[in-house]
Amino acid sequence: MRYGTEHKQATRQRIIEAAGRRFKRDGIDGSGISALMKDAGLTNGAFYTHFTSKDDLVATAVADQLQAQNANIVAQAAPGRAGLEQIVRWYLSAQHRDSSDDGCPSAALLDEIRRCKNPTKQAYTDGVLVVIDGIAARLAPDDPPSVRTKALSAYAMMAGTLQLSRALSDRRLADELLEQGIRNALALLGVEHDECARTSA
Repeated sequence: MRYGTEHKQATRQRIIEAAGRRFKRDGIDGSGISALMKDAGLTNGAFYTHFTSKDDLVATAVADQLQAQNANIVAQAAPGRAGLEQIVRWYLSAQHRDSSDDGCPSAALLDEIRRCKNPTKQAYTDGVLVVIDGIAARLAPDDPPSVRTKALSAYAMMAGTLQLSRALSDRRLADELLEQGIRNALALLGVEHDECARTSA
């Protein structure tokens, strides 16, 4: 039985989404093709109909994960400083920490991505910069490129905070770390400073 283009695209997307979740849960190196295809409800033999190699799938899944993060979180946030606070509070929430399968690929996979081949690194760079540019557009609407590095630095701080919070066995300390991380990220982005200035004015 031959399937149409739409069916093939839907199947490919199912593999990509399943792979994205498993990579974040078990790591790239810890996720074999058979497990990835089982997650998607498909046989191993179907893999090469959609991807040339596991590296090809990794690059595609990383790009897809970042695109989803941008569409579902960053693009949905309010404009300006209110949107920055929404993004920071979502990122450093206990819910995000406790659901790594559906969370940020940066916090879950950065260490492995740095060891990946260039196509995956490029896919990651392109994807993460879309997220960063969304943050920068809220930080400096008139000149987003001028604050791109600051936005990237805040994102890196948040990813590291989330990673450390996930690794701690002390839940209370992990929660306190997230709260401090929110304050640190907002201070770096100038949100708290602006709010204090308005309050004292």
